[in-house]
Amino acid sequence: MPGSTRNSRSFPGVQLPAQEGAGPIEVMLIAQLGIGAGDALVNDAGQRQRHHPAFIDALDEPSARLGGMHLQHGDASSLYSFVVGAGGHPFHRHAGPRMFTAIAGSAGAELRFATASDAQIAADPASFQRSLRRIRIPPDCLFTVRFGGGTWHQFASSHRAHPALFALSCHSNELAGAMSDATRAQVQANQADIPSLTDVLPQACWPSAATLASAPLLQLSLQAAPPSVCARLCAQTRALLGPLRRINLRPLRGFVERSTPRYPVRHAAPATQGMLYRALSHSDYQDLTVLQLRPEQCAGRSASTLLADVLDGFLRNPPGGVGQLMALRNRLVAPLRLRTSPLGCPVSSLLSADRSRLFAGRFPVLDATVDAQDRSAEVLLGADDRHLRFRSSVRVQLADDGSVQVSLGSRVQTHNRFGRLYMALIDSVHRHYIAPALLRRAVEHALAPELADWVDGGAPVAG
Repeated sequence: MPGSTRNSRSFPGVQLPAQEGAGPIEVMLIAQLGIGAGDALVNDAGQRQRHHPAFIDALDEPSARLGGMHLQHGDASSLYSFVVGAGGHPFHRHAGPRMFTAIAGSAGAELRFATASDAQIAADPASFQRSLRRIRIPPDCLFTVRFGGGTWHQFASSHRAHPALFALSCHSNELAGAMSDATRAQVQANQADIPSLTDVLPQACWPSAATLASAPLLQLSLQAAPPSVCARLCAQTRALLGPLRRINLRPLRGFVERSTPRYPVRHAAPATQGMLYRALSHSDYQDLTVLQLRPEQCAGRSASTLLADVLDGFLRNPPGGVGQLMALRNRLVAPLRLRTSPLGCPVSSLLSADRSRLFAGRFPVLDATVDAQDRSAEVLLGADDRHLRFRSSVRVQLADDGSVQVSLGSRVQTHNRFGRLYMALIDSVHRHYIAPALLRRAVEHALAPELADWVDGGAPVAG
């Protein structure tokens, strides 16, 4: 079919008219990625999306709500991710406007839009087909799309062996547009998702394959002109290499690193009295690690409140290095039928299934004490094993000048030669790395607990 080509030295894009009263349809190419990168990115992002706590798989469009509205701040926007696979998805529309940035798979994608209104379709069903327009996105391409509420649309891959796209979609106003009372109530409760905000075109109106193929087509490109031999060769190469780049040779991993002050830690002489000493008066190993906080770092908190936040930090903000050491230790001792835990041994009993004694209503402990003024709070942790028994103390002490001491102490009693050998091997690393690292990360969390909500992709949803 003959056509015309228009050059662009900026971002190639098109704008299509929309329904009366709605915004136009705008599609723009941003950047060309490496050969096969589209398939690899859609595959990787799709797997990560599947592990998100808000993941939902419906309407052939797996999606996740990455961030909800903050209505208390006057912000009705929200953020979603979604994937359109090789099979595409049905024609549908949304009440409100949509803007998204996407990566096309390694065979490219076709975006289809129809701007006929409900009244036009009711008066003449063929008006839907007449309003159809197609926009072809090249392989391995970063692009943006924007259109008004009520616009019918469908996205599909240009080849059944490749995914169509992965997108990050911003709903600029989740409350915009006409929707049912039930849907609006769901949106106002900040519990919406892409399926609940989607209106699928009745099957009787679905265009046939022949109708789709005959709809006007606009092709965009960032390199060679779409009809050229060079463009066809480039597309074939990307389609060939895309599936190879989908092969995942490394496990799916991600990290969140918090940059915080290096809280001063020192080693102190273990106490010869108190809860820990009474729990295990005879020991073969003992240590005490103390972290000092300035008055302004934790002003206004009672000792028990700060202690509960520190215990939460042991669970929710453990050092990655300690976790790796524990994983190695667990593999080595599993054949010996010794106790295993993902947490460092000083605080591993926080994962205990025994709920008979709880501190702050949620942390399993062996014992706990809080003074009458709530300026000193302490819990006793520990467990017994075949080769040793250990007890640990986590204590928060508020000083008269407003400074705070947070301490982690341990005492160990060995049962046999293996227990003594085990402690001799881990003594130095426990004293100089494990205990200080655990305490620093726990206090780090206690002073900024809200940051933990972002770990593992679980962004908080505010009402």
